[in-house]
Amino acid sequence: MCGIVGYVGNKNATSVLIRALKKLEYRGYDSAGIAVYTGEEIVVQKVKGMLKNLSERITGEVIPEGLKGKEYSDYENKLALKTDDFIKGNIGIGHTRWATHGEPSDLNSHPHTNMDGTISIVHNGIIENYAELKAKLQAQGVVFKSQTDTEVVVHLLDQKYKASGDIFKAVIETLHVLEGSYALGVICKNYPDRIIAARKESPLIVGLGKGENFIASDVPAILEHTRDVYYLGERELAVLYNDHVDLFNFEGEKIIKEPSHVEWDMDAATKGGYEHFMIKEIHEQPKGLTDTMRPRIVKDASGKPVDVFFEENKMDDAWKTADRVVITACGTAYHAGVVAKYAFEKIARMKVDVDVASEFRYRDPILDKKDIFIVISQSGETADTLSALRLAKENGLKVVAITNCVGSTVSREADDVIYTLAGPEIAVASTKAYTTQLLCLYLLAIKAGKLRGTLSDEEATKLLTELEGIPAKIQQILDGKEVIQKFAAQQFNKDKIFYIGRQFDSATSLESALKLKEVSYMHSEAFAAGELKHGPIALIDPQTLVVAIASQPALYDKIGSNMVEVKSRGATVLVITQDEKAFEGKTDEVFKIPECSDTLASILTVIPAQLFAYYCAVQRGFDPDKPRNLAKSVTVE
Repeated sequence: MCGIVGYVGNKNATSVLIRALKKLEYRGYDSAGIAVYTGEEIVVQKVKGMLKNLSERITGEVIPEGLKGKEYSDYENKLALKTDDFIKGNIGIGHTRWATHGEPSDLNSHPHTNMDGTISIVHNGIIENYAELKAKLQAQGVVFKSQTDTEVVVHLLDQKYKASGDIFKAVIETLHVLEGSYALGVICKNYPDRIIAARKESPLIVGLGKGENFIASDVPAILEHTRDVYYLGERELAVLYNDHVDLFNFEGEKIIKEPSHVEWDMDAATKGGYEHFMIKEIHEQPKGLTDTMRPRIVKDASGKPVDVFFEENKMDDAWKTADRVVITACGTAYHAGVVAKYAFEKIARMKVDVDVASEFRYRDPILDKKDIFIVISQSGETADTLSALRLAKENGLKVVAITNCVGSTVSREADDVIYTLAGPEIAVASTKAYTTQLLCLYLLAIKAGKLRGTLSDEEATKLLTELEGIPAKIQQILDGKEVIQKFAAQQFNKDKIFYIGRQFDSATSLESALKLKEVSYMHSEAFAAGELKHGPIALIDPQTLVVAIASQPALYDKIGSNMVEVKSRGATVLVITQDEKAFEGKTDEVFKIPECSDTLASILTVIPAQLFAYYCAVQRGFDPDKPRNLAKSVTVE
């Protein structure tokens, strides 16, 4: 949900915080703020709207209209640096918000402070018992300024501090009262040399510098300063000074852990010349897939791929005897799971159930200890997915996590973890994380098929050889993206867009429709093509675009008939396929993908849909990196 940062060191904190928040704006951007201790007082500046509004508020200078691309970015960075002239101090915290309690406003923005302004906090998460706590505090004379659940925390902390005179003890006592999820950063005027940070069910890292230390919700925020980090574990605290960091559990007992070194290239967390992160990340898919695949394909002496190797995998025996695979995830990751259902059934001949994680734990699911449970989460911190994982573990199931984030909660709590080596994904709408998730699931299905004897050596080699060629085929699609860009320029004003497909393509339709609605706000839905005449065809009219995904040759005639049905009712039809001749006279536009087996084509067919969503958003004047009401990591239910 929200993004938090903190800095203690020898530099001026203000611009460090604002520049770090810029790297986290994908987590929320309806308001932003900082609190910096100047040596005399904690100065808080916070404002509704995007981060640039904060720099403008502090400096009194407005970014000129008409600036775009690199010119705009350079000016924004210049203004962020200029804030150091207005607020001077070596310690501070910052926040970029995705609203949960209270509408976006200056008052509801973080940081929040106690009544006398001596303690300030930032928070990512939700305090579930805030109403009860707020009522008690108000009865004791505490005056609240905002509608947020977070303000309860700072007033409760203030009470605990006044009672004990020890800010660390006050934080510990406060944490024991709070219910819900949170990552917290705390500064106190009377302890001007430290930041106290705590984590429960929301991500938080500690960056380790030389003469300076940082907290952040995600790695990109601190990459320009350090690559050495602690990933705070569940119910852990950190106390940061400029020259060292102490770690504790929620009982106040000191703990020791080894720091991790982040290998990400700095360029991976910047736009690198692209107008938006989304289009950059679409173009990064060939590299992300290659990086994810290369270390996991086993070759014989002749260089022929023969098997799959997961360094993290310790569950070979479990795969041999499992009766069923259960996959759970949310949003885009759920759609990867739907594709995986078809892949596991076809390749490994295993029964597969796929669940939306937000529904899974509330329906009293039927689980068996011989089931293998797969959770998929780009961030590794998705609240609903974590809850499903824990329920599976409680029932004795073996859990495999597929995630992009090393050290994330799902990676630590699962029995096995498979990392999608996609690099940082900044745009809210997932692209490269999705295709690398698909790749990992395909590799896992091939591995399971080999272990269970349902996939011959020859068949495995054929699939792995074809997978090795997927990145180059995606590059071919990207090289021809102008066709999709032109089509988007003609269709971006359609009232409704329906994606249809069969089998694997039906699963891809789900993700394609989601991508379009996320970033362009166009009404889009996905249907199994055969379901059109069971109701949805009533909606077809000349203002409808139907995108047919057709990569299953055995079903070309069937989906071709569906295309004729909608075209005869006035719809415009686009088909994404590797055989345009099969649909002559049935479509208005064809986007041809490279030849690919119907088993693996889902990795290719989604690329044109990603491009179409991006170009429609741009045509409609929306920022595809920051779709309204959405955040990158959903760390609350």
